[in-house]
Amino acid sequence: MAAALLFSTTLQAQESQFPERDVQYIIPFGPGGESDISARLQQKYFQQITGNQLIIQYMAGGGGAVGWSQLNEMDGDGYTIMGTNLPHIILQPMQQGAGYQTEDIKNFIFFHYSPDALLVTNDSPYKTLDDFIAAAKKTPGAVTVSGSGTYSANDIANQRFEALADITTTYIPFKGTGASVAALLGDQVQAEWGYTTTAANHSDKMRPLAVATDERHPLFPDVPTFKELGYDMTGGAYRGIAVPRSTPDDVTRELSEIFSDINANPEFRKSMEALGFVLIDEDVDQVEDFLAEQQRQYQRVAERMDAGQ
Repeated sequence: MAAALLFSTTLQAQESQFPERDVQYIIPFGPGGESDISARLQQKYFQQITGNQLIIQYMAGGGGAVGWSQLNEMDGDGYTIMGTNLPHIILQPMQQGAGYQTEDIKNFIFFHYSPDALLVTNDSPYKTLDDFIAAAKKTPGAVTVSGSGTYSANDIANQRFEALADITTTYIPFKGTGASVAALLGDQVQAEWGYTTTAANHSDKMRPLAVATDERHPLFPDVPTFKELGYDMTGGAYRGIAVPRSTPDDVTRELSEIFSDINANPEFRKSMEALGFVLIDEDVDQVEDFLAEQQRQYQRVAERMDAGQ
C-alpha cells in the first residue's frame, strides 16, 4: 500500500512538471534584430534546464504591436510566450490604433537592456560629450542626430538628454537601427542615438561619447557614463517576455524562474555582455514595480514631446 502511494505521488509530481514539451517563443519583429539574437542565445540554456526546445517564430508588424495585440488570443497554457520591449509597450498604447493596452501584457521577466549611447564617427570633431553640447548650444537645432522612428527608445533618449543638457538638436528618425547607422556613417547626420550594442558592432567606424549605464560598460572602459558627467540618465531598449493573461500564475512563475536561471548562467552572461547588453533580473515579483517606474519616466518624456509639437 505504501509503495503504491509512493508510486502515485511520484507519478503526479512527474505529470505536473513544466514544461513537458517544447515552448513556442514568438518574437514580434523580423529575424536578425536584437530581440531575435537574445532569444537564440537563450535557446541553448532553456534546453539545458528543461530538456525541451524553445521554438522561435516571428510575428512582425507595427513595431511589435501586431504581435502584442494578438497575445491574449493565444493559448494560455505556458507553451506560448512572446518577447516584449520597452519603451514600445508603454508608448504605443499612448497613441491611437495600437490594438492593446500596457496592462493587457502579462510580463513575467525583463532580462536585459541595450544601453542608450550617443555615437559619433571615429573622425568626428566631437571628442567629448561637452564638445557635442557646446555645438548644440552655439546654434540650436543645427546639430543633427539620427535614430529609430518617433517614440522609439532612441527618440526618448534624445528627448531626455535635451531636457537634461538644456539643448536643442534636430532628431531625424529612420526605419530601424541599420538605417540610422548608415545615416551616421554616410555623413548625413553628425551623431546618432544608438546603443552600446551598436557601438560594439561598428567599433572600427564609430565611438560613443557617453553611455546610459550606472557604471562604465566593460566593453568601453574609457567611455564615461552620462551620470558621471552630471546627467542623471540610465536606460535604453529593455527586453522581456510575456504570456497570455489566461496563463495560470504557477506556470507563469515557473517560466520566470527558468529565464532567471538562464540569466544567472555565467556563460550566458559573458556572451550577452560581449555583445554590449546589460543584464537585469526583473522577475515575476518585480515586474509590476519595474514597469510602473518606467511608465512614470516615459510619461514625462511623452508629455514633453507632445508639448513640442
